[in-house]
Amino acid sequence: MTGGPITDLVPIAQVHNERRELVDDHWGEVTSVIRLDAERFTADALLSLDSFSHLEVVFHFHRVPPGKVQEGARHPRNNPKWPLAGIFAQRGKNRPNRIGVSRCRLVKTDGLDLHVVGLDAVDGTPVLDIKPYLRQFGPREEVVQPQWVDELMRDYY
Repeated sequence: MTGGPITDLVPIAQVHNERRELVDDHWGEVTSVIRLDAERFTADALLSLDSFSHLEVVFHFHRVPPGKVQEGARHPRNNPKWPLAGIFAQRGKNRPNRIGVSRCRLVKTDGLDLHVVGLDAVDGTPVLDIKPYLRQFGPREEVVQPQWVDELMRDYY
């Protein structure tokens, strides 16, 4: 066992955009505003963030019912053409802790608002953390992945 539940995660912001449906594709041009919680933060929490081009956003898949969480293997997107893959070998939303991680382009900061493009989170999504993307945290070696991933991601962004 790895320990008990973590109970101190509190959203720091919320996503606002026109995307209401849980659709898997076409996130590349979606514009969103990530609005920090004004009761906890002031604009200085975003100071100098606008010197970065991209962000990593950690969020909660709040619209996935706990009963839909998957812990074993499944065909990605339930497509039988693709091989069975464990939940940790794919990035589906029905994850055990329902946590998503996405990279998006930062357009601008405005007070407590971050204007971004390409964030794959629907309107109302609770944001758990925001980090500037640093290329030094990317892989230093060639990235290897199965062929089915290229097909799955063809229209994602």
